[in-house]
Amino acid sequence: MSSSIAFDDLLQARQRIAGLVRQTPLEHSPSLSRLAGVPVWLKLESQQATGSFKLRGASNAVAQLDAEQKRLGVVTASTGNHGRALAFAASQQGVKAIVCLSELVPQNKVRAIRELGAEVVIKGRSQDDAQLEALRIVREQGAAFIPPFDHPHVIAGQGSLGLEILEQCPDVCEVLVPLSGGGLFAGVALAIKAASPAIRTHGISMQLGAAMHASLGAGEPVEVEELPTLADSLGGGIGLDNRFTYSITRELCDQVHLLDEAAIARGIRHAYREERLVIEGAAAVGIAALLDGLIEPRGPVVVVISGRNIDIDQHLRVLNGADA
Repeated sequence: MSSSIAFDDLLQARQRIAGLVRQTPLEHSPSLSRLAGVPVWLKLESQQATGSFKLRGASNAVAQLDAEQKRLGVVTASTGNHGRALAFAASQQGVKAIVCLSELVPQNKVRAIRELGAEVVIKGRSQDDAQLEALRIVREQGAAFIPPFDHPHVIAGQGSLGLEILEQCPDVCEVLVPLSGGGLFAGVALAIKAASPAIRTHGISMQLGAAMHASLGAGEPVEVEELPTLADSLGGGIGLDNRFTYSITRELCDQVHLLDEAAIARGIRHAYREERLVIEGAAAVGIAALLDGLIEPRGPVVVVISGRNIDIDQHLRVLNGADA
């Protein structure tokens, strides 16, 4: 399946969205480098305008709609960050957006999406429920459906992040990527493995409801129960009819690592105390994997810090010792 998304698609996506997203910094982490025994770099996608990497894929997808599709608008289902990114990208390009969310999406993310001018629809207790509602709207209104991960334009947009990593850290040996539906992982891995198959790719997720990990173990996409977790952006299924991200992840992922809630909380605390970063649980999983000694790096490590959109009250609770 990865052959259906060519390296040239990533290059074109990067050029297409150059004026719409930021090239984010790669910052050295002295504390994690001491711990790992090799240079560790943090790729700060938390500094995107919407607070997460999702703006890359959403911007690339919206930019490729034709005039009629833009007139009818766009719709999506999201755990929060993709919806926020799509709302922002649509507003930049003069397109109406509808974002379907489940009841599990934190209220700070719901508010942020509404503030960007998108219509928000709350439906059910899982991303799968929200997606069914989004597809109903597509059928009734003719809007273009832009999914959060399993779409070639979305994957190619996320792949621009992988291209930046290769330019900013050409001697990278290990890349740690938060793993959920697989759009981020697939895009980054397509770029990384095209440069050198020897660079190891690590997908990092949580123990509570890691759908891609369960699907890889089953040998096909499977459903999992979506559970409350500090890494809420990694929740949701990958879709039983998954066309792209499952096969790309299966082909290009060297290792998957799962973290409990206490480890994710430690990652959030470390990011704040040692790196002066406020990040969400999904973005802290790479740091947490290093803190837990799950990675045995052979050389320089790049950790993708995927987003900062954590509820501030939750962040304060975690800093004060809570694991939820």
